[in-house]
Amino acid sequence: MPRKYFGTDGIRGRANAFPVTPEFAMKVGQAAGVAFQRGTHRHRVMIGKDTRLSGYMIENALVAGFTSVGMDVLLVGPMPTPAVAMLTRSMRADLGVMISASHNPFDDNGIKLFAPDGYKLSDEVEREIESLLDQDLSKKLAASRLLGRAKRIDDAQARYIEFAKRTLPRNLDLAGLRIVIDCANGAGYKVAPAALWELGAEVVTIGDKPDGFNINEACGSTHPETLVEKVREMRADIGIALDGDADRVLIVDEKGHVVDGDQLMAVVAQSWLEDGRLAQPGIVATVMSNLGLERFLGGLGLQLARTPVGDRYVLEHMREHGFNVGGEQSGHIILSDYSTTGDGLVAALQVLAVVLKMGRPVSEVCHRFEPLPQILKNVRFKGGKPLEATSVVTAIDDAKLKLGSHGRLVIRPSGTEPVIRVMAEGDDRELVETVVDQIVAAVAKAAA
Repeated sequence: MPRKYFGTDGIRGRANAFPVTPEFAMKVGQAAGVAFQRGTHRHRVMIGKDTRLSGYMIENALVAGFTSVGMDVLLVGPMPTPAVAMLTRSMRADLGVMISASHNPFDDNGIKLFAPDGYKLSDEVEREIESLLDQDLSKKLAASRLLGRAKRIDDAQARYIEFAKRTLPRNLDLAGLRIVIDCANGAGYKVAPAALWELGAEVVTIGDKPDGFNINEACGSTHPETLVEKVREMRADIGIALDGDADRVLIVDEKGHVVDGDQLMAVVAQSWLEDGRLAQPGIVATVMSNLGLERFLGGLGLQLARTPVGDRYVLEHMREHGFNVGGEQSGHIILSDYSTTGDGLVAALQVLAVVLKMGRPVSEVCHRFEPLPQILKNVRFKGGKPLEATSVVTAIDDAKLKLGSHGRLVIRPSGTEPVIRVMAEGDDRELVETVVDQIVAAVAKAAA
């Protein structure tokens, strides 16, 4: 049964347009507050946000909603999504909320919810909240004496910085490394550079001047070219690119080459295998991860378990089957020994630990396999179901036949925007480009 308001990563949309309006955000606060009131203790909700202008509006609306049903609110301001998840758990909150649209432009925003254990909500709980959203909650409002209170947590940043630092092996520090970090003008703009500096690195920071509008704008993990230039200019050892809510990371090596999530997972997987730290003989990634990663892991005797796109599906598979390393090519790296969600800073620290252990340049450490040619193209559509058109089905079947056992094909609607994503990979780049173009043309014609 599909969910009505929740997508693959919470409730998301254009700021100040349904469902990301103050009225609806207040109702979300009321519905989630009612759903998570269990027992007679004083209930608490942790709320963080990124740096979007609309964050103020959504934050205040959520505070009104939660306090109106008797929940106390702990406000931490701009903080990474993984920090909100961690603080929800460590401060014994009954619920965590992150106001963010991750890597999207500033004019989008969203509401992500975390359970008391710091994990994203299950489909079942989201459906329960959706049911409450469609009800009249006036009878659920708290009596005047029982209204919730809102309070700012002043040391939240320091708590997260200490947590992140403790994930680095005790005998390692970053002294002698020149690191450029691009914070995407987003949620990690204070904590990430501070953590690296406290660990002894020489830190050059860009994307650390948010103004409400410039989050993810020509910076961060979605635009690594800005970081590439800075790494070359500063002759840095490594560049780290976060996204708007700092739950994903890409690396730039000392030569200015971008290292994606697939290579980072390969680095961590091999290192943890050698150290006896892998909980299972393999890792979890999505259908979008490169076939080169799968072949590399196979050479180590490890499996690559694939899930649908979305870090929630990766995490669900990890929890169900006992894996402790997983992620996405886009840079969501989930290391469940430390975090309940993707954490860009923690993942970067794990990569830095391998660099220090091996004593070799990042360009050598972070190039574990030669990726197969992979082409991804997006086709916008206004409505309908273009993937069900006969011409599109025929084009897809023809592409699968041509690729055979030497490639893969993934076609899917985006979970966050009205586009069809067409991806193919294989040993023959020319063939891959041809089949992608044929499918794109078929989808575009069907969507017109």
